[in-house]
Amino acid sequence: MSSRRWLFSRELDLGIFLGSALVALALVALGPWLGVPPGGESPAWTWLTGVLLVDVAHVYATLFVVYLDPSERTRRAAYWLVPAAAWLAGAILYSEGPALFWRTLAYVAVFHFVRQQVGWVKLYRARAGERDRLGAWIDSAAIYAATLYPLLYWHAHLPRDFAWFSPGDFAALPPWVASAAAPLYVAILVAYAARSAPGYWARRPRNAGKDIVVATTAACWYAGIVATNSDYAFTVTNVFIHGIPYMALVYVVARRLAARRGPSDRPPTALGPRLVAFGPLAFVATLWLLAYLEELVWHRAMWHERTWLFGGEAASAAASGLIETPAWHIALVPLLAVPQVTHYVLDGFVWRRRANPRVAAALDL
Repeated sequence: MSSRRWLFSRELDLGIFLGSALVALALVALGPWLGVPPGGESPAWTWLTGVLLVDVAHVYATLFVVYLDPSERTRRAAYWLVPAAAWLAGAILYSEGPALFWRTLAYVAVFHFVRQQVGWVKLYRARAGERDRLGAWIDSAAIYAATLYPLLYWHAHLPRDFAWFSPGDFAALPPWVASAAAPLYVAILVAYAARSAPGYWARRPRNAGKDIVVATTAACWYAGIVATNSDYAFTVTNVFIHGIPYMALVYVVARRLAARRGPSDRPPTALGPRLVAFGPLAFVATLWLLAYLEELVWHRAMWHERTWLFGGEAASAAASGLIETPAWHIALVPLLAVPQVTHYVLDGFVWRRRANPRVAAALDL
């Protein structure tokens, strides 16, 4: 198969897309043998590997293609307005009540997760030179069905034993909504499979990478939301296929952008290019350090959990009393959410080929 059929390379694409999904699904299947109680909270090792080292860490990967990129960070003034606007909007929402803040953030996160899977399909279509309108409609319908039906099911079967951020994030829908959507969900995925399957029978798949994204998205979202009712199952199926491919994308693009710069545009002290030049371990270690520092503040200032990783609750009784006041939360909670919201906003346009031709060139689209 031509290299144009893969976004990065055959080996890397299979590893980050298919590999991350297979690991997630295997962890769900092995849950009872790993000591995970049915419907119970995710064990500590799941939170450490899935949430801290993947979900929280991948948020900071955006730094490498925006704020740590010496050429990109000066290209748009809006890059510097997004964090401030994110904090201000969050403070306004939180002042109206924590429930409103967390519900809004949950729906923004859901939109981001869905749109990222749509983005992978579009990148694969562009990489393979697919331009047909019918194919574009079927591809988009399939990835939306794979993500939106499980979300409808979730909304129609509340409460569940898991939540996006906290219980009460989502507004309940009547059960008939999911029942009515189920036939359409099946029909769309069958239509996608019927269009792709003949290529495999003839040993000439049309776009294997795109098929893997659609299939693994459908499998993981169904397994983590519909087929099971477990915080553990939802966590492993939700974060691995989302965060791991994204970190790989940023690393590859950042390396290629650094290599394309001439000596005059790449200052020797530029942090982003220097870090990626050290290789993937330095890149990932930087993300892990930033993720740990963020969660350290969250847990020492707000949650007072996981003392086995973050130590005691607060530095002093006076500081603890200050942190616990609602007025302090209005400023602190939205501030801690700024990296996450900034990632959501920037990810909406930094990967668009027309808005950012440098990225398109780095991916050879």
